Amino acid sequence: MSAEFIIGHYNYWIIVILMMAGLYVVLARGNLVKKLVGLNVFQTSVFLLYITIGKVHGGTAPIEIKGAYDVVYSNPLPHVLILTAIVVGVSTLAVGLALVVRVRETYGTIEEDELVEADLVAEFGEAGKT
Repeated sequence: MSAEFIIGHYNYWIIVILMMAGLYVVLARGNLVKKLVGLNVFQTSVFLLYITIGKVHGGTAPIEIKGAYDVVYSNPLPHVLILTAIVVGVSTLAVGLALVVRVRETYGTIEEDELVEADLVAEFGEAGKT
């Protein structure tokens, strides 16, 4: 790979880094709030990917101009879909945080390993027995 290719596609490299960072946080962290933050980072990288793909170099807004026949237009559909996805993402985050609050009230912790331990105690009467 040449340096020109890497620099020319910097936005894709940023998207990949954000995506992998978000996935790592979701998989590696036990704290439920950190998992939600990682999920949000991953989701944001997907938003950026769709917006990047939807950009047409030299394209203008899809408004018809009389007398201009060689105008390149950008497709507005990816941007509209991302606006909808942002609304869904924010509402999903709100529901996830509300669930974390309820889990904290019920179990007294938001650490995943402690929650598994508490479930084992509740189910079998003693931790570690299966």
